[in-house]
Amino acid sequence: MMTLKLQIVIAIAILAILAVLVNMIRKRSLELKYALVWMMVLAALLIFDCAPMLLNIVSNFLGIYAPVNMIFFLGFCFSLLIIFSLTVALSRLSNSVRTLDQMVALNEKRLQDLEQELKKEKEKNEEKTDHHRM
Repeated sequence: MMTLKLQIVIAIAILAILAVLVNMIRKRSLELKYALVWMMVLAALLIFDCAPMLLNIVSNFLGIYAPVNMIFFLGFCFSLLIIFSLTVALSRLSNSVRTLDQMVALNEKRLQDLEQELKKEKEKNEEKTDHHRM
């Protein structure tokens, strides 16, 4: 069983982390879609901190003998959720980078073609001016 002092310290820590998260979203250094998972976890932790008997009830309902084991299990599930969401984001970014890389290569090819065409036009103009001078 947690003491009241420990519950207060944990609640203050959770609220401080939540404030940092909201500030990061406000400054646009963290996207809302990634912060929502963290906010849900912090809300769950705050609920379990304010009502520790709820942790016992939920762990008994799920058939987990020790509430501490449920915390580890939920932490493992949360880690898997974060890993999956980051893998999806990484996959999207990889596809975007590939597309951008192809577009840059095409633009560089177009630029080279235009430079060669301009060079040929310049040479033709120089030949014409040389013929006119003679």
